[in-house]
Amino acid sequence: MTFSIAARCPRTGMAGVAVSTAVPAVGALCAFGAPGVGAVATQSWVNPYLGIDGVELLRQGLGAEEVVSRLVSEDPGREVRQLGVVDRRGGAATWSGSQCTGWFGSLSGPGYAIQGNMLTGAETLSAMQDSFLASAEEDLPERLVRALEAGQAAGGDKRGRQSAAVKVYAAQEYPYLDLRVDEHADPVAELRRVFEVARRQLLPFIEMMPSREDPIGGHDPAVEAFILLPPEERARRSA
Repeated sequence: MTFSIAARCPRTGMAGVAVSTAVPAVGALCAFGAPGVGAVATQSWVNPYLGIDGVELLRQGLGAEEVVSRLVSEDPGREVRQLGVVDRRGGAATWSGSQCTGWFGSLSGPGYAIQGNMLTGAETLSAMQDSFLASAEEDLPERLVRALEAGQAAGGDKRGRQSAAVKVYAAQEYPYLDLRVDEHADPVAELRRVFEVARRQLLPFIEMMPSREDPIGGHDPAVEAFILLPPEERARRSA
């Protein structure tokens, strides 16, 4: 009952998931990943443990196809599940059980896995793939949001619209980007709005945050001064 993309950027090593559906809070249940490891999208009659266990298998060095094979073989509910996995080398694999709600299907290629069920049709996934492949010059968060926008414009979930999310990991254990629209009449458009705010007001701060190697973190006086401003003034200055 969802359309999603799990992907990795070969240039930066970032990996993440973007997802939208017509139930609330999709970002709480469907998007998983880890830095330097890869990402997992789990959906249809969702089992979040497939995301949790999938990331652990990726940590152990298994490739995307091996991860999907292992998860599916051990899941008695496999026929109502969908999975998309990308690994640290850009390998990708998907699974769609035979009892997923139609229309359902998937597409994959180097660095991306796209999947959806209860869709208006195959054009949703094709549009997501076209968008992702055409945006290779962009950073991964932008490519993921664009893919969701393309999927929504091509039809999306046949029941309608309710929630959307994007989660991306870079070098740290905490996400580089973790945005959710949990309930909205046009969640993908709202995710774009929030993403643009985060791009200007959050990501420069995230890039300064502590790491295991540097528990103090970066120091950029301009970013620090900007963060100390009220939100309304930040929005005015970054418009």
